[in-house]
Amino acid sequence: MNAINCIWALTRYSLLGTILIVGVACSSGGSPELSKLPPNGIILAFGDSLTYGTGAGGSQYSYPSILAEKIDRQVINEGVPGELSGEGVARLSQMLDQYQPHLVILCHGGNDLLRQRTDSQIAVNLREMVELVQERGIEIVLLAVPRPALLFMEPAGFYAEIAGEYQIPIDSETLLNLEKNPAVKSDQIHLNREGYRLLAEAVFRLLRSSGAL
Repeated sequence: MNAINCIWALTRYSLLGTILIVGVACSSGGSPELSKLPPNGIILAFGDSLTYGTGAGGSQYSYPSILAEKIDRQVINEGVPGELSGEGVARLSQMLDQYQPHLVILCHGGNDLLRQRTDSQIAVNLREMVELVQERGIEIVLLAVPRPALLFMEPAGFYAEIAGEYQIPIDSETLLNLEKNPAVKSDQIHLNREGYRLLAEAVFRLLRSSGAL
């Protein structure tokens, strides 16, 4: 009986090892690629106060404005402070029709997290926004917003799930790290000028590594 158990255990661990190897191989693939932005390419930065630039002391210090100067392309700031993701869904179609961007940078859901809306509902709204963009043949990248906490902030996992599901580039770490650093914040939630500059640098790196620049 012991010999049979040993054979079963070896077989089981062998299968598990194979599964782990396959899983690592699948996860080690490159990030999704974007089309190269033309010189006259238009980027729509869509989100809430973190996109608007609340706390920076002027729209010229928002991350979309800094990014526009860095890449020498038009980056339209459509951040609405206090907006919930459901309101973003209702607003996005009009913005896409109005600006007809080549690329959308989506940074949304932070106000939902602050108000402790369910992850499932936030994810539904984010998926709907992603689909609204992709249905028009427009490319999109995602900036993950951290989950607020009294002691330790943590990433909200549904952002990475959505990025994987729709095969879109994502930055999951920058806002999490910035929100943990009081030196780059103007209040408990919003960044200061240096924080938005660092966010713009991170978005630039994301666009460059994914092939848009």
